[in-house]
Amino acid sequence: MAGWRALPTHCLSQQLSLSQLMVLIKNSFLPSRKIHTQRSQFNKCQFGFIFDIDGVIVRGRKPLPTAREAFQLLVQDNQFKVPTLFVTNAGNALRAQKAHQLSEWLEIEVREEQVVMSHSPLRMFRQFHDKHVLVNGQGPLKEIAHNVGFRRVTTTEELAYAFPHLDKMDHHRGKPPPCSFEEFFPRIEAVILFGEPVRWETPLQLIIDVLLTNGHPSDDLVDIPYPHIPVLACNMDLLWMSEHKLPRLGHGCFMNALESLYQKITGKELKYTALIGKPSEITYHHADYLLTQQAKLMGVDQIETIYCIGDNPETDIYGGNLYNRYLQRRKHIKGQKLDKKVRVAGHLKTDSDFLDEDSDDDIPEDTQMFQRDSGANLHVIRSLEEDSFGVEKASCCESILVCTGVFKTTTDFVSFAGNRLSSHNHRDFVIDPTLTTPNHVVPNVLEAVKLVFEKEEFS
Repeated sequence: MAGWRALPTHCLSQQLSLSQLMVLIKNSFLPSRKIHTQRSQFNKCQFGFIFDIDGVIVRGRKPLPTAREAFQLLVQDNQFKVPTLFVTNAGNALRAQKAHQLSEWLEIEVREEQVVMSHSPLRMFRQFHDKHVLVNGQGPLKEIAHNVGFRRVTTTEELAYAFPHLDKMDHHRGKPPPCSFEEFFPRIEAVILFGEPVRWETPLQLIIDVLLTNGHPSDDLVDIPYPHIPVLACNMDLLWMSEHKLPRLGHGCFMNALESLYQKITGKELKYTALIGKPSEITYHHADYLLTQQAKLMGVDQIETIYCIGDNPETDIYGGNLYNRYLQRRKHIKGQKLDKKVRVAGHLKTDSDFLDEDSDDDIPEDTQMFQRDSGANLHVIRSLEEDSFGVEKASCCESILVCTGVFKTTTDFVSFAGNRLSSHNHRDFVIDPTLTTPNHVVPNVLEAVKLVFEKEEFS
């Protein structure tokens, strides 16, 4: 793939068919421009990387051919010289485990602080950390839950053991013990969906039971409680890329099944307290903050541009573009507030007469800003804004699509800027096909890094 040139942004500003895209890509096989090799010692990097993992760095457990070479450009003396995060929708491992795995794959040292799992932002949901939560997924679930702050945790397997009459999927299961302590089981106060389980039938049944009985499956069903107890979901990926040539079904499919069952049974819509993981802005808020902390350790006060590199237009690209839209609207609203203060100050006599930045007059516009995209996360995002008050955010995000994973030019499983409306994103995210259009398209992660270095005149 040497010699591939990234597709220019203006080529992607309009909706393209797959055939038109392939023509553009074919025409992009031109000699690549030389990367700047001279850099002033005062030209500190004011940009950062967010890398997806599956389909960008590895396929299954095997690194992609150009991955190690790409990351050799980012390190010097085994230390990263550019703020870098690995942001994945995987939720079946601890950050430390994933960092160790990445270190082995890339043959460089990746620190735990550089990894964002789909569940990592749950650290910020402190109001749930003391509640008794039911967790579902794979891997060391209790350890993962404790690691992000939850103290009272029950898995779906433990719930099935405590309530032996609930799981009737296995018809060969033995009879329950004669003495039961179901009535003394502490009420479930929230459900956390870390990822798809190995077997779907029992978790679907038990989660529905918990929602219908307000957290205690031993209770009789008199009236269906609504709204139901809080549900927080990590990883909305409908598809993801493993070793196989075709994408695999992801946690988004399990969520679709749960939502459909709940609505079929109750006639009402399952509501999420928060949706976490790409393309949720919550994950990008968290990543922006972590990149800023890395930059400060390198002597840079603020990240100007975040480059989001991924293989899935409807997750990685959509998420990066959605967060960029948030940053631009935030900047616009901030400028409006500043202009308003200045104009009012010209007619006032004392500092105490200045308008309060958080006055009620600003709330409708601010609320509308978020509701245009993912209203499900509105209150969470507003609270994150309050928690991170005074912390500067990046100025913009640019998305870079690689063709080594879910997206390939030879298939139409996932496409961007096509004539059809996207159906892969979660139902609670506004379907906006323009958000699946990347700023740049390159063949692999190595060319993505080279492109950014050229744009930033960095080496």
